[in-house]
Amino acid sequence: MNYAAHIAEQLGLGQRQVEKTIELLEQGATVPFIARYRKEVTGSLDEVQIAAIRDMLARLKEVDKRRDAIIASITEQGKLTPDLEKQLLAATTMTELEDLYLPYKPKRRTRAIMAMEKGLEPLANEIQKQYSCHLEQLAQRYVNPEKGVNDVEEALAGARDIIAERVSENVQARNKVRNIFRRSAMLTSKVVKNKEEEGGKYESWFDWKENAMRAPSHRILALFRGEKEGVLRVHVQPEDDSSAFEALERQFVSGRFDSSEQVRLAVRDGYKRLLMPSIETEYYNLLKEKADKEAIRVFAENLRQLLLASPLGQKRILAIDPGFRTGCKTVCLDAQGQLLHNETIYPFTSVREERAAIAKLEALVEAFHIEAIAIGNGTAGRETEEVVKRCHFKGKLIAVMVSENGASVYSASEVARREFPDYDVTVRGAVSIGRRLMDPLSELVKIDPKSIGVGQYQHDVNQTLLQESLQDVVVSCVNSVGVELNTASRELLSYVSGIGPSLANNIVEYRNREGAFHSRQELKKVERLGDKAFEQCAGFLRVRESDNPLDRSAVHPERYALVERMAKDAGSSVEQLMQQKELREKIDINKYISSDCGLPTLQDIMKELDKPGLDPRARFEVFEFDKNVTRIEDLQEGMVLPGIVTNITAFGAFVDVGVHQDGLVHVSQMANRRVNDPAEVVHLHQHVRVKVISVDLRRNRISLSMKGI
Repeated sequence: MNYAAHIAEQLGLGQRQVEKTIELLEQGATVPFIARYRKEVTGSLDEVQIAAIRDMLARLKEVDKRRDAIIASITEQGKLTPDLEKQLLAATTMTELEDLYLPYKPKRRTRAIMAMEKGLEPLANEIQKQYSCHLEQLAQRYVNPEKGVNDVEEALAGARDIIAERVSENVQARNKVRNIFRRSAMLTSKVVKNKEEEGGKYESWFDWKENAMRAPSHRILALFRGEKEGVLRVHVQPEDDSSAFEALERQFVSGRFDSSEQVRLAVRDGYKRLLMPSIETEYYNLLKEKADKEAIRVFAENLRQLLLASPLGQKRILAIDPGFRTGCKTVCLDAQGQLLHNETIYPFTSVREERAAIAKLEALVEAFHIEAIAIGNGTAGRETEEVVKRCHFKGKLIAVMVSENGASVYSASEVARREFPDYDVTVRGAVSIGRRLMDPLSELVKIDPKSIGVGQYQHDVNQTLLQESLQDVVVSCVNSVGVELNTASRELLSYVSGIGPSLANNIVEYRNREGAFHSRQELKKVERLGDKAFEQCAGFLRVRESDNPLDRSAVHPERYALVERMAKDAGSSVEQLMQQKELREKIDINKYISSDCGLPTLQDIMKELDKPGLDPRARFEVFEFDKNVTRIEDLQEGMVLPGIVTNITAFGAFVDVGVHQDGLVHVSQMANRRVNDPAEVVHLHQHVRVKVISVDLRRNRISLSMKGI
């Protein structure tokens, strides 16, 4: 198969673009590297397009692998004909291959196989010819009690079983039924008898029906989860069988003979017993795959927004992991996120302890020159925020509520144990909260993305696809921001293009042994970091203390000589060229176009010289909840409140208004227009104003609206 031609056609890209991208991928280049530094080669394809080429290439290789196995199997059976081989070689999908293989696939003893063992295949062949004959006399020849065929009816029944299986394995018939499913299959669910009370949360779907191919992903996953839990019985079938019967009878039934009626009966049996259940399973899996992809897309987009959330930057932080009974674990961090001090305060046990906690916080802020306070947003978070507000600090401090999602996962992880071997999980959790405020990306990469809690149904979707997709997002985010070589953790370095866990570990060991890196070039001294790895990673790493100013930028070392030539032509040093806008404005970049460096790369270089190492993340903004609302009981219909978007799903967005229970802004309440994708309107951690529509205290549910606010 010509991979490039097929992929180009499917994705609507130029064949040469795809060929060159495949070439780079096969040479070990990463998606971020290709997208950023090989624009001339690919025709400026972006990360999404390059990843799509990579994924489709992998799928086509899997198809080829399966094709080889199928051809080998049929050849071994001695049944491979030139025509069948031609069809197998022309197939481009797994479905096409499996349809062609079905008649030859080793299978359990079906009714058709048992009928063949009784010697009834010649009778089935004669009946399928559908000519005028005395059917009973024909069938009588195959009556053989020794083989288990006791009378004419048993002979005819066995022949029909053989024909039915042939119908179900016919490629054309399967495609006809697939088309009927695509047009008219309904997704239905019924409650399993006596499961009404146990499955109360699925009550909306106890008697449900909708067009299967139009069903939204979140509902598909909810129904399938209900079935998995034994509460619902789910089907994907056309409402009636008449269209299928008509289509199949037109294909297989001819004439008005007795033998034609036998074929008609076999066709109907083949559809009901074999073909329809087979295509239903196929469409069930297709719906699941479609729902998985959409849920994973939403999860991935949420993760991207979370990882690229605004960093406060390098500030001295006091971080609090709140708790009522167990107290609030409090830590002080320096501007690099290193732990300076930790202790526990108990502001909620008595008035005396509250006063002591306030005095302690005031003393810690002064002693460690604290510039900002991070408060975990879990249990006792709002109450702890109120305690902090009652403190009298000498300077102006900001206090920020920080998401705790995944902090407990980090605090119990091997990464946390390695960082803080002498501290327990509560200290580690508080440190993580503080570091998240400073730089969400650097801290969150230490946690399995699935544990961060920004998706729905993450345990129901295809785990391999989820892991691959989230991995791509983390890699994309880390490389788009860039990484400081001398301060980055092993975990952060491992996501840099071309590095991975092993080289990340070698880099940290070299740094610990030899001290800080003085240049990008020094990376080549790291064990097992060769020219290829250097090419892939260097542009995404920053060395702020380097003597070469380009080491602080995203300009790749392979272009340093070009920038030096620009500076020389401008009569300046590289440093002056980066500092003085008037020098850069005099440069005609068209003069520097060459066979391997075109306009896209030159434009990127000029942007980078203008703002070297610019962080693409938005500036940090302080947020405050309504101080009069701290519990769900404080909410009243019609209230307009400030909130933070905590999660985005296909059906709406969840917003934290500071009452320990997120409210839902349904997609229908997001704007005064039709909204197809909530991500069009909001992004994760966005500060919004919402109106309370309803509060259900019994079910702990809050409905919110953003319309007209």
